[in-house]
Amino acid sequence: MNRVVRGSDGREWTIRANLEWSNPIVVDEFEHDVNGGNAPAIVVGAALAALVVVFVAWTPAEVIIPAWLILVFVAAILFFPVRWVLHRPWTLTASTPGDADENPPETWVGVVRGFIEVRTEVSQVARHIELYAEPDMNGRLQPTE
Repeated sequence: MNRVVRGSDGREWTIRANLEWSNPIVVDEFEHDVNGGNAPAIVVGAALAALVVVFVAWTPAEVIIPAWLILVFVAAILFFPVRWVLHRPWTLTASTPGDADENPPETWVGVVRGFIEVRTEVSQVARHIELYAEPDMNGRLQPTE
């Protein structure tokens, strides 16, 4: 997701949002970041799939399985993967090459979780750049060197 915004001082800013497939380690969260990898998710998914297969295989031929029950099984199987994708962290980057005058190049970086939060944050950063010529110092984006 890319967006180009012109700041109030005339500089052109590029706001990028990139989906992160692994959790970025933040200094404040380092001691609490315990990641078991993707093995537990694979084991639980395989166990759930095996239970569904056994349930279907042991069902007598005379039993009619309603369509809504199949939809419930599909929803149960897809719930956690979809939730995982929707709550992935996104890295937001707002950068400008600067200009020929006194404004140097700048890059601001931050992390946001969730697709809807990313869209909201990109809109807020873009609006703040349009009004004040740079992202909000008290917002989620922080300047880098």
